[in-house]
Amino acid sequence: MASAPSEPNIVRGRLDKAGRLVSADPELEALQREAGSGLGQTLALPQLAAVAQLARKLGISVSRPATAAATDHDLELWVRATPDSEGVALTIEGWQPRAPAGPRLGSLLGGSGESEAATPQLEWAADEELRLISLSSELAEFLGVDVAETAGQALTRVLRLEEDEAGEMPLISALAARRSFTGQRARSRSDEGQSLVLNGEVVTSADGAFAGFRGTVEVEQASGESNQTPVRSAAFDHALDEALRSPLDRIIESAERIVERADGPLRSDYANYGGDIAAAARHLLSVVRAMNEGSIQAHQTIDLAALAAEAVVLLESVAEEKSITILLEADEALPANGEERAVIQILVNLIGNAVRHSPDSSTVRLTFAKTPGTVSVTVTDEGSGIDPADQQRIFERFERANPREGGTGLGLAISRRLARTMGGDVTLESAPGIGAKFTLTLPSP
Repeated sequence: MASAPSEPNIVRGRLDKAGRLVSADPELEALQREAGSGLGQTLALPQLAAVAQLARKLGISVSRPATAAATDHDLELWVRATPDSEGVALTIEGWQPRAPAGPRLGSLLGGSGESEAATPQLEWAADEELRLISLSSELAEFLGVDVAETAGQALTRVLRLEEDEAGEMPLISALAARRSFTGQRARSRSDEGQSLVLNGEVVTSADGAFAGFRGTVEVEQASGESNQTPVRSAAFDHALDEALRSPLDRIIESAERIVERADGPLRSDYANYGGDIAAAARHLLSVVRAMNEGSIQAHQTIDLAALAAEAVVLLESVAEEKSITILLEADEALPANGEERAVIQILVNLIGNAVRHSPDSSTVRLTFAKTPGTVSVTVTDEGSGIDPADQQRIFERFERANPREGGTGLGLAISRRLARTMGGDVTLESAPGIGAKFTLTLPSP
């Protein structure tokens, strides 16, 4: 029977390119045999196989928690998979026993196995950045996705998270607090008519650090014509407000110390850069406060061209790092109805995204237009463009065009919400290979 090593040593194994376990230390070989397989055969431990598959797919070393089923108990493991030219090298530690999950999982991420109950096991696991580690075969089938293709993808590419009756997202709050959660409403992106509820427990790494969630999905039954997923559309989440204010305050404080040269002599250009940082952070902080207090007003007449020029100044140093030119194509004032701080924040986000996604030595253009009743500015980049399937998703909170990139995924969601609060909108025109055009439209006076 497989058990933990007598000492807290590392257990090693190796998979070939076909996913076969070609060598293994005794503990791993014992688990493989208890799963009904052996050396030279496909790795029969689905969660370990999922980590290896993810490493091959990404082409980098991947460390993830995993569960292996022994004869009469489960083992909590910490698995590191390192791909190379011959396959994948596995190193495993942890080996914490726990009571077996019942009924047993049928399959995770393409593996096969037997279930001891007829009830479908809708189970999932994600890492600390909410990238999928595994889906049970039943859940993958229910969602209409290929388990192999979902490995390493953001959970939110498969499920669209929704706010609860209190306007909160339990999963996001739990992620911030590193705790378990229940009652996260969601909908499948392939079948948005079906309402789901996610529950999850925290998974920790071998050293006790937070490593993600393992959880289940419940299918909500329809109840007449009622909507079971009320969404608060206008108010800003209190949890997000708290999460953003504190780091912004620290950024402003640090930037002001740079400007004041409080820590000693500093080159003038660095001090000026600190002023740009402080100004941008103040804009964002004012927007956060305004959103939470519901105080964004659209009764003020602004000059859209002048505010765009101010936003460009805030981002010039970022663009210079990539030798990117920002062209502002405006010859006259463009009056619009809006709120000055909110408009600058939207433009900082749109121009910043354009710079970030543009190749070095390219150009970002700001063009302006007037129609009866509206004024608009379009930010055009020369990047790789955005796939049509992603063009609505990226306006949702916590979403990014490329899940591997950093950031919170809040910028476009906040920008669109601000624009709509002022009676306008933020829209996108793009296709792969031709760059992206984000347009801010506001009502004219």
